[in-house]
Formats: sequence, structure tokens, C-alpha cells
Amino acid sequence: MRANPSVSMIRRPLSWLALNRNTGAVAAAGLLMSLGEELWKRFLPKYLEVSGAPLLVIGAYGSTRDLFDGLAQYPGGWVSDRFGRRAALSFFVVIALAGYALLALSNSWPQIFLGIVLAMAWSSMASPTVFAVIGDALPPARRAMGFSVQSILRRIPIVVAPVLGGLLIAAHGVREGVRLGLAITIVLALATLVVVSRIRLNVAGGTGSITVAGVWRSLPTALRRLLFSDILVRTCEALVDVFLVIYALDIVGIGAPQYGVLVGVQMTVSILGYLPAARLADRIGRKPLVIATFLAFALFPLAVIAAKSFTALLGAFVIGGLREIGEPARKALIVDFARPDLRARAIGLYYLVRSLSIAPAAMVGGLLWRSHYSLPFLLAGGFGLLGTVVFAAMVQESGELPKPGTPGRRID
Repeated sequence: MRANPSVSMIRRPLSWLALNRNTGAVAAAGLLMSLGEELWKRFLPKYLEVSGAPLLVIGAYGSTRDLFDGLAQYPGGWVSDRFGRRAALSFFVVIALAGYALLALSNSWPQIFLGIVLAMAWSSMASPTVFAVIGDALPPARRAMGFSVQSILRRIPIVVAPVLGGLLIAAHGVREGVRLGLAITIVLALATLVVVSRIRLNVAGGTGSITVAGVWRSLPTALRRLLFSDILVRTCEALVDVFLVIYALDIVGIGAPQYGVLVGVQMTVSILGYLPAARLADRIGRKPLVIATFLAFALFPLAVIAAKSFTALLGAFVIGGLREIGEPARKALIVDFARPDLRARAIGLYYLVRSLSIAPAAMVGGLLWRSHYSLPFLLAGGFGLLGTVVFAAMVQESGELPKPGTPGRRID
């Protein structure tokens, strides 16, 4: 029977974009969850401030966020390998829903902290599962494109949602504006539960008893070196991340809607670069793209601290957008190096080690800010440049690849 031409016209671009039933489902889930969270996520430091949290507590929020992000990664990977991709994603959405509700109902910053921890279940615990779905559902040659499309769909809402969140805050105040954004997020999370129920995926099994130490030993040398350079670069980001909105609003003096515009510009630059970067990675290899993204990480805090006007901040946030140009290539390298039968746990362990390593950075940034607000930004630039040099010198794209086990098969 001849294929329906209209169906073929749809399937061809979907195939080129590495979208199938499973990758499409996780892409849609990421789109919905990002659309909701970005309405208020960027303004959480300010939400803490108006709830009575002192500056050091705001710095501690950044460290706590990074700490939990790390601690949640490996358990998230274990749940995914043990119970399947679909069940794991549904579980993580339910936990995040509880966090959104608590954040909306909180009247003090300690309660907000607990809500943040629960709300991070999606962004932290689900991450290894999303990586694993792309690794399970796509061949190696399609993974960079797969990660690019995932990143685009997850970040499209960031172009508009922070602006809408800023307008909510401008119209209703920080506290009520954030709560309205959380109410919308709850509705979108419920829709996400329906989306992830569509996942149907064969998953490697047979290694449930392996220990964390065993997973660590399975990581090849190339992946460990990538991890080390990544830690340096993410320390650069963590030193200043929670202080960007405070620097922009309190030091430069722009408004919340203008800050939303900055975030939207940053994400637009990222989105425009994803597909060309993925195609370029297929032609010249992944390493040059990762070097470019690490260099942008180093330059971003230096450009921000040099900016004293909204126009100058726009230029800095364009550089910030270029930080994503090599992220799909970096993620594809991680999936390539991870042993297939331990894929979700290996990815979870990678991010566990990375997040725990950078967890103190935001607190250090808060201490440095007390001396002078420029110090964390300058130190961040130094860490970023060091990480770029380490990656360029130590990581080979064709490095040691893992030897796959002989997993059984089971279906979600």
C-alpha cells in the first residue's frame, strides 16, 4: 500500500528534527512545565526578599537549589531505570505539583524553601529520564539534533513567560504576581501528566543491584574529564546566578518587566542558535561547540558587571544566550559515553557530582557581594575561563567509550 503523501510530508520534517512518539512526548512535557515555571522562577530571589529573607538566605537559596539538584539526580535516574520512563516522569510531575501548591500558599520564607525543594522534582529528578529517553529512542548520529529540539521547545516559553511574569508582578506586586503564576503552573502540570502517559519505550534492564560506586566505575575517562571541566564552568554560573535579578533591579535600576525582556532576549538567542549548532556539530564534531559554550559562560558575568544601563545589559544577555550553543553537543557526549544499561543512573550520577560540587558557590557569591557586588562576577569569569581551558586540553571527543552490558528487555 502506498504511503499517504500528506502523512509523509509530516513525517519527514519530524524525522529530521529527531521527533517520534517518545521524544515528542518528553519535548511537549518540557514545553508545558517550562511555560509554567518561567512565569515565576526568575523572580524567586525577589519573592524571598519580600517574604523577609535576608541577603545571606537568598544566597543560601542558590546553594540549596544546587545541592538538591545534585542530590535528586541519581535517585531520579534510579527510579527511571527501575520503574520505567513513563512512570518516573509521572511521579516527578506529581511531586512538583505539591511544591507549586506549597509555594503559592506559603506566608514565610522557610515555607517557601520547602516548596522550592518539592517544585524542583521536575527540573532535577526528571532530567536523567529525559536524557535517557533521547538515548533510548535515537541512534547516536541523531542525538545532538534530539537534544537541540528538546532544548528549543523547553526554552520557547522562556522568551515570553518571564515578561508575562514581570507584568503580573508590576500589576499585582511581587507576592501576588508570583502566586498567580503558580496557579497557572499547576494547570499546566496537570496537562503534562496526560502528555507523559503517551510514552511507550523499551528500556534496558538487569542491573538493578549495581551500587553507586559501580556506576561511577562505569564512567569512562573522557566522561570524568568532561565532568571536571563542567564543574568549573558551572561554578562560574552558580556564583552569580541568583544575583542577576538583584543586580539588574537594585544596582542598574531597571524594572521587573525590563528584566523579563532581558531573559526573553537571552532565550531567543539560544533558540536561534540550537539547530545551526546541531548541524555544525554533525559536520565538525562536538568539541568546538562545547568550547564555544564554555567560553560564553566565562564572558557572561564579566559583561553583566560591566553593564550600567538597560542597553548594556541587553548586550550582556545576548552573550548569555550564546551559552547554550554547545549544550546539545555536550549532552550528546554524556549520553554517548554512558553505558546503555546504566544510562539514566550514569547521567544522574554525573549531575549529582556536578551539582554537589557547585552547591557552595552561591553562598560564596553572597559573602563576596557583601564586600562589593562586583566580586562574585569577576571570580565567576575566572572559573569559566579555567573550565574552558581544561576541557579544550583534556577531553577528546573520540575518547574511551563504555562497553555495554548485556541487558534484558522490558517495556514501559
